[in-house]
Amino acid sequence: MKRFLKVLAVLAVLLGVLFLVFRTPDTDAAEMRAKYGGEASQFVELRGGQTFHLRDEGPRDAPVVMLIHGANSSLHTWDVWTDQLSDTYRVVRFDTTGHGLTGPAADGDYTKARYVADIGAIADHLGLDTFVIAGNSMGGWMATSYAIAHPERVSGLALLNASGAPRIDGEGQLYLGAILASIPGVNNLMTSITPRSLVKSSYEGAVADPAVITEEKVDRYWELLRYPGNRQAVLDRSNTPRGGPFDTGDIAALTMPALVMWGDEDKVTPPSGADWYEEHLPNDRAIRYPNVAHVPMEEIPERSAADLRGWIEDAVVEPATEAVDTP
Repeated sequence: MKRFLKVLAVLAVLLGVLFLVFRTPDTDAAEMRAKYGGEASQFVELRGGQTFHLRDEGPRDAPVVMLIHGANSSLHTWDVWTDQLSDTYRVVRFDTTGHGLTGPAADGDYTKARYVADIGAIADHLGLDTFVIAGNSMGGWMATSYAIAHPERVSGLALLNASGAPRIDGEGQLYLGAILASIPGVNNLMTSITPRSLVKSSYEGAVADPAVITEEKVDRYWELLRYPGNRQAVLDRSNTPRGGPFDTGDIAALTMPALVMWGDEDKVTPPSGADWYEEHLPNDRAIRYPNVAHVPMEEIPERSAADLRGWIEDAVVEPATEAVDTP
């Protein structure tokens, strides 16, 4: 028995040493705000005392485009889109609850209703009556959920490799980080041990061409994931039921113009999802991108932004009519 206890003690010490060696602590909130906030950043306290990091750029009187990022990402994923669109449109983007500089939910709520209410709170704060809403991955799920709940405020819905469609058995794969987050015991360690290499590996799994990945972007993803409370938010969010795929009737009721933008090499939200949205959205246009995977706005930012602009000009915003002098 004494020998067994000694072995346990040695193992405990070794595990403690390993924990200290590989531990990746939270980043400093003030330092992250200074590094990733930027001149356009606002920090506003809205519903439930949650402080949101948002940016509101472009002409105040222009049509509004709201951009919703995906899981474990941030508003920075839309940097190039904002540069490309804010000359003509009022571009609104924000770090959703549990992400980026917004940080975790103060009340631990990561339900669909919470995210829908957050979008509405941002729109109300900025005085937006109607707007185009575009979302990638989980952000597409949020955007669609908002459109179902408040169709009167959505002038157009753009989905980039959005989740929410039914899955074909055996199709699609999870990031390595998502797999580890689903393993009891291991997932709790991830709130303290999150190697940069794990974040980089997940990023590589989201793109078709690794050349689009820069060390600066990997650092940003890694540091914002470690923003205080965000890693626990990943676990809490993964343990919050989403309610399954969208109901086909709810999607068929979305009569506003819709744009389905999809990278054909996506292994996270496979192209069958695009097929499903195209089949059930009654007023949609589809654009498929060969040799592009999960994040078109990062892989082919200029082209995808131009496609969104063309769709808005053609299908969403009525062209201005010139005054005609009458004799």
